Amino acid sequence: MKKQLLVLLIAIFIGFGANAQTKSSETNVLVLIYSQNGGTYKMAKAIAEGVQEYPNTKATLKRVPSINPKEKLNADVEKLPVATIEELANYDGIAFGSPVHFANISADMNYFFNQSIPLWTSRTLEGKPATVFMSAGSGAGKEAAILSFWNILASHGMVIVPTGIMGTATLDKTVPQGNTPFGATSLAGSTGTRPSQSELNLAKEQGKALARVASGLKNTENIKSVKTTSAETKSDINKTLKDNNIVLPEAPKPVGNYVPFTISDHKVYINQVALKDGKILNPGKVGATVSEDQAKEATYQTMLNVIAVLKEACGGDLNKVKQCVQLTGYFNTTPEYTQHAGLMNSASNLTALVFGEKGKHARATIGAASLPINSAVEIQAIFEIE
Repeated sequence: MKKQLLVLLIAIFIGFGANAQTKSSETNVLVLIYSQNGGTYKMAKAIAEGVQEYPNTKATLKRVPSINPKEKLNADVEKLPVATIEELANYDGIAFGSPVHFANISADMNYFFNQSIPLWTSRTLEGKPATVFMSAGSGAGKEAAILSFWNILASHGMVIVPTGIMGTATLDKTVPQGNTPFGATSLAGSTGTRPSQSELNLAKEQGKALARVASGLKNTENIKSVKTTSAETKSDINKTLKDNNIVLPEAPKPVGNYVPFTISDHKVYINQVALKDGKILNPGKVGATVSEDQAKEATYQTMLNVIAVLKEACGGDLNKVKQCVQLTGYFNTTPEYTQHAGLMNSASNLTALVFGEKGKHARATIGAASLPINSAVEIQAIFEIE
């Protein structure tokens, strides 16, 4: 009887601790903008203010890099940290802000999302809530611009949060406004202070709405994880691959006097290059003949090859993997190239997606003057297996 009581008390304390941890988990929301003259930046600050008014929620304000590095930006905008496409995966919700350019988003924001192919193929942003706000000089095309942005977000499977009729009760109808049911906008070219107070109020409400959705989705996931037993949390790698439409290639065969992998003390050692269908994918030197997007695609393919070889090492059962210990990426780059880590994220994101917690690894990235058969990337991987 005493033993049963002790077990019950332990279970209660564990459950309390898990619930306390869930409640204390902070929701992180990114407010990401492109702004040249500062109008969108002012709206972004109101969005961030609304986000942080929601309990236990933090807002981070960043900007996308300018296509033209010599472009003169508003002084406050210039001070903002520059985001990378890979870090979008780290947030629980994202608010995107841009000026309206010909009934569309700015070229700078569009170029930023052109780098998101690895996030799209790995479904990294799927299920994350997102909202859009904009600033338009004449007011023309603002709704079309927001809807065009929605198309991008929908392609990533993000949960879109519109404004509807929120904030209309405090709307100052005596001045022109840029508001829409899709997202807050500023009529930047109108007279008077811009954004107007009504426009800022709506942006603030929009930030609160996004924080509410992001927090709700995050807490739902936390509750699921608390209630799930250890037996239930054991994932099936094959199901993960199928659910994420990841098709492993046939494991590349050695072309010399070596083996595709070795196993020592339950550690599997693998080296692979960007081979696809018998040919090197996007061969050449990054920073010269190979673009960053092509290099990321080659990195993703190389990691697929690593996992295919790993499957052979596990006797066809990837569920035998206990941990990804180390990934080292070698990149064929020009001497002045420095963005190796951004390229390697394509491999790290794929590994984390396939193996979950077991996919979290130590990592190194190294630039090389050349690589075998002119591959843009080579990955060395160490996994622990049962």
